[in-house]
Amino acid sequence: MLTRTVVAVAALALTTLAGCGSADDSTASSAAPAVSSAAAPAAAAAALTVRDPWVKAADTGMTAAFATLVNNSGADVTIESATSPTSPIELHTMTMKDGAMVMEPKEGGFVIKAGATHELAPGGDHLMLMKPAAAVKPGDELSFTLKLTSGDTVAFTAVAKPFAGAQESYDPGMSMPSESAGAHK
Repeated sequence: MLTRTVVAVAALALTTLAGCGSADDSTASSAAPAVSSAAAPAAAAAALTVRDPWVKAADTGMTAAFATLVNNSGADVTIESATSPTSPIELHTMTMKDGAMVMEPKEGGFVIKAGATHELAPGGDHLMLMKPAAAVKPGDELSFTLKLTSGDTVAFTAVAKPFAGAQESYDPGMSMPSESAGAHK
């Protein structure tokens, strides 16, 4: 019963806000999530918010996307995968192995605890764009869709910007301790 009430209130709020918007959608925030589940779009959109998304600009090779993931619900949310028309994507993390930082696939996905945030940041968890179809230039807008273990999806757009921090190298020939390492070459 509580879930129906939350969905109804969220749907009413979204409808009210939609009526206040202008006819020109180009001014809308590109970080606002869109949810594909017709059964509970308001609940899923309210459960996970993507804040301040961006992509590291890169002329060639792999690159990464970052953001702050906000869980507005009372239950943990797990992102199990991500997609983009720009490139195949893997969920990655950085870990210390033998005294060196190593990038590897994030087993079990990204878990965002109830009411908490989870940072996707250089040197930590991130969305790895494995083979971008073209150079990712500063100012480019890339579309992403996060798939949750609940089956819901959250779509967002991130803007590319130059970044040289965290001393990360997304070299396609890098060694990664996983069976998917061959995909990096």
